[in-house]
Amino acid sequence: MYRFLLTPRWWGINLFVVLAIPVCLFMGTWQLGRFEARVDSHRQQEEAAERAPDATPEPLADLLPLTKDTVGRTAEATGRYDTGHPLLVPDRRVDGERGFYVLNLLRTDPGPALPVVRGWLPGDADPSQVPAPPRGDVAVSGALQVSETEGSPGVNPAGGLPEGQLGLVSAAALVNVVPYDVRDTWITVQNTEAPLRPVPPVAAAGTSLDLKAFQNLGYTAEWFAFVGFLLFMWFRLFRRDAEPARDAALGLAPEGTAQSADPVTPEPADPVTPGPEEGPEDAAGRTRSPSGAA
Repeated sequence: MYRFLLTPRWWGINLFVVLAIPVCLFMGTWQLGRFEARVDSHRQQEEAAERAPDATPEPLADLLPLTKDTVGRTAEATGRYDTGHPLLVPDRRVDGERGFYVLNLLRTDPGPALPVVRGWLPGDADPSQVPAPPRGDVAVSGALQVSETEGSPGVNPAGGLPEGQLGLVSAAALVNVVPYDVRDTWITVQNTEAPLRPVPPVAAAGTSLDLKAFQNLGYTAEWFAFVGFLLFMWFRLFRRDAEPARDAALGLAPEGTAQSADPVTPEPADPVTPGPEEGPEDAAGRTRSPSGAA
């Protein structure tokens, strides 16, 4: 009854379904794994941010080069603050309040200088409100951060800032401000001195639960939905071909194709025999219609 499954058409359908379902399951599982990894990274970043004020500092050199795992961890560096190039980063918000970052460069020996955000102050960027940095050799610790870009959260890329102000914290923005090399990373001090307030560390790109993370979850649902769609279409095609095969096995003819048991054979018409005084032409003439006779 199901011998139609051995036809070339059904061999192709079955082969496609058998290959497509594992692919869809693999892709759905992969997308789900990516979403779960983002959830784990987000949780780790939140825990690191909570522990930052009390975390045991690690040497900066041990945390470089910067990776997603080292972003947000507490790094420690020793050196002297460059008091000749104090910098402010305006239009930054902390807890919804507008203010500015206080940025100083720590000259480490050896190696490039390390940008240090010593804290945040409310209001417009005003150098007179900023407490002077410590002098002499100091050990500075803070949450390690990735250099900012124009697309980073909270960054105002507008130019035309006055001297002593920067739009973002990055080595690219500092290269023309100071006459020495600068590391392509920075730290935000969590144990600040009044009136400075600590700047919360930012999670590394690709580790937070943003829209892209939930796109992975949406793709997971799509791949698993494809599996259900494939199974539904296979069953629908199977049922469409199985019903005629079942009817044929039971001896049931499809509707509209049944033949009459006693077919009616039309009787042949009696030939016209001309009379004794009629020629063939006159006999044929009687069979013409009136309109033809006219």
